[in-house]
Amino acid sequence: MFSLTQNSSRQREILEVVFRNGWEYMRRLLTGSKADKPQLPPPEVLRNVLTELGPVYVKLGQLLSTRPDLLPADYINALSELQARVPPVAWSEVEVLLRKQLRQPLEETFAKIDPRAVAAGSIAQTHRATLKNGQEVALKVQRPGIDKVVPQDIAIIKSLADLVSRTDFGQDYDVVALAEEFANALEAELDFTKEASYTDQLRRNLSRSRWFDPTQIMVPAIYWELTTEKLMVMEWLEGKPILEAQFPVEQNGADSKTEKEQRKAITTLLFRAFFQQLYVDGFFHADPHPGNLFYLQDGRVALLDCGMVGRLDPRTQQILTEMLLAIVDLDAQRCAQLTLQLSESGQPIILSRLENDYDRMLRKYYNLSISQINFSEIFYEILELARNNRVRLPSNMGLYSKCLANLEGVARTFNPEVNLLDEIKPLMTDLFRRQLLGSNPLQTFLRTALDIKSLSLQSPRQMELLLDRITSETLKWNITIRDIDPLRRSLDDSANRLSFSILVGSLIMGAAIISTGARTSQLSLISNILFGVASFLGLWLIVSILKSGRLK
Repeated sequence: MFSLTQNSSRQREILEVVFRNGWEYMRRLLTGSKADKPQLPPPEVLRNVLTELGPVYVKLGQLLSTRPDLLPADYINALSELQARVPPVAWSEVEVLLRKQLRQPLEETFAKIDPRAVAAGSIAQTHRATLKNGQEVALKVQRPGIDKVVPQDIAIIKSLADLVSRTDFGQDYDVVALAEEFANALEAELDFTKEASYTDQLRRNLSRSRWFDPTQIMVPAIYWELTTEKLMVMEWLEGKPILEAQFPVEQNGADSKTEKEQRKAITTLLFRAFFQQLYVDGFFHADPHPGNLFYLQDGRVALLDCGMVGRLDPRTQQILTEMLLAIVDLDAQRCAQLTLQLSESGQPIILSRLENDYDRMLRKYYNLSISQINFSEIFYEILELARNNRVRLPSNMGLYSKCLANLEGVARTFNPEVNLLDEIKPLMTDLFRRQLLGSNPLQTFLRTALDIKSLSLQSPRQMELLLDRITSETLKWNITIRDIDPLRRSLDDSANRLSFSILVGSLIMGAAIISTGARTSQLSLISNILFGVASFLGLWLIVSILKSGRLK
């Protein structure tokens, strides 16, 4: 429990930031006051609080920006812009860390290192260097001392999550699991060998494709012999962020057409590369913002910074493919059914209400052409509807939506004439073929043939056993009806109260009969005792009904 009198210097710093920015709910929570219902500050205030608290809380905000199933769209937009405003660490400190991480002396490994950081983030900064063999590389170096700050901040965040978990909001959205997910993600980000393995896997996956030319998409190669938990050495790719790309201008009067063709080709390449990641590989780069998509000098496109990745299992891939078709058809009923198939909620959901919400949401797109529909915005609205209906979706749905939103946003800025459906159409047939037959049709056919053979051999024996049990009257059915236990308890309570009421009424009637015919003092005493017991039991029954809150 947090308090103003007992806390660490870090907790006092958090309190000061919260007080300074005027977040009343968090102030009450940190000081141990009553704070039942979570109240978020305005999006900009929340972003400022997280920025002032430092790198770990910036990462927390970036994680929350991938969870539109938890937060409204304005918060997602504000947190998506969250960047750690931290200056680069001095080269003298970076050099000390480099010498500790390298197996050989620094001078024997690199011919040259630029002491000026190319980029600086909350966890690491990047320097350009040249190996002894002349190869240009990028050095991603962990900020010195960050590994000591992170565990303390993670412990504080878990404590806050434990407090919030006692509220209805915390139980509905399982904030303890969310804090644990964040802790695991941050600890994984501190281990650069994991990011290096993600980069390698993405590079392998994109090295072959039926949908695009793999030589036109680049993922930097990893130098594993130099990579450690705090240092990642990778291939240097010369280029610019894709939105700053400059295209050659021809002098034959076809300038605009040439540029349009190039932009269209690059847009198609990006969509197909990411659709393969999402719907075929099930392993995708989850943060394709403009800074992570580079247009190289030789005309190829590169994907950088693979620290945030997502995974989709085959069942989820199939549901999401059908969801795309349902959105194109503006089919509210199918959208609701598919959302429930993705759901992790254990509580009952009112399907008709969910369908009505989808119908109202999709109705505003009825008179729009496909080119005017923003599909990533629709996916965000779907997650918002799920949140409002208390449908708990897997966390990878947030990464999936964020990936689509970033990709579509970059594509529409880079090529305003892009039409997502035109990019999807040529791939749909292949997607459904893969879902029906798998990546290896012969293997799928043989496995199905074996299943049919096994079924044909087992069916006669199982039919014989079924008929034998039916004729011998030994067949028993085990039927489990959902939510039957609460109904059974309710019926038991009602039956008990009815029996109790009959007993009280019988006592009153018996007492009345005895009182009418009483000729001795003993009978009058018995009558009074019965009246007293009946009155006490009746009063106790009324009080118990009132306390239960189910009088009506």
